[in-house]
Amino acid sequence: MSDLFWLTDAQMAKLSPFFPKSHGKARVDDRRVLSGIIFINRNGLRWRDAPEAYGPHKTLYSRWKRWSEKGIFGRMMIGLAAEHGEKQTVMIDATYLKAHRTATSMAAKKGGRGRLIGRTKGGMNTKLHAVCDSLGRPIDLFVTAGQVSDYIGARALLSGLPNVEWLLGDRGCDADWFREALQDKGIRACIPGRKQRKTPAKYDKRRYKRRNRIEIMFGRLKDWRRVATRYDRCPKVFLSAVALAAVVIYWL
Repeated sequence: MSDLFWLTDAQMAKLSPFFPKSHGKARVDDRRVLSGIIFINRNGLRWRDAPEAYGPHKTLYSRWKRWSEKGIFGRMMIGLAAEHGEKQTVMIDATYLKAHRTATSMAAKKGGRGRLIGRTKGGMNTKLHAVCDSLGRPIDLFVTAGQVSDYIGARALLSGLPNVEWLLGDRGCDADWFREALQDKGIRACIPGRKQRKTPAKYDKRRYKRRNRIEIMFGRLKDWRRVATRYDRCPKVFLSAVALAAVVIYWL
């Protein structure tokens, strides 16, 4: 029992404002069910393998699926991360997440497209694009198929960038339109130029070294086995797993 994960009263108080209202029959104990959902996602278990202390596995799975499709876990992360208070620096980057065969097994059937899974040199992958603050805490997330360029993720995350002085990014974000968009928002870019640029892009090398914090963030998110390996066919459900990991690791 001591090895199981249980949300504390303080953690539940932070999460409860994001719970949907219960209609009709009272909802099963939120603490028990959410603790079980976190335990399954962190350890990469099948739902049927959930410890008995968390109750019936079907209850855990149905709550997970229903709230994921409603975007509840994504709103938890966005809502809690909105209090980041960052004024100085944010970082942007992307990482590959391996797709298990259970997530790709129906790709050839009708509806297989749109799963945001693509073939790369490393096999079938999903790409996670993220923005984090200067402390390495995620404040925005976006997923695409594995073969999609970093430009697409940068474009999707651009509008949600907070009002800060600097953005740190790697060469994958080096594009004139992106630099101009940052300039329009009053953000200074610290991004090394691509090798094929005729005129090398100047950037603060000392400041750029701080970008390792977003790499550390990706590493900590991948400690959750259902994040490091994608088992969910639905991209919205998978993004919920990433958002839930971010909430528990960084914002509770």
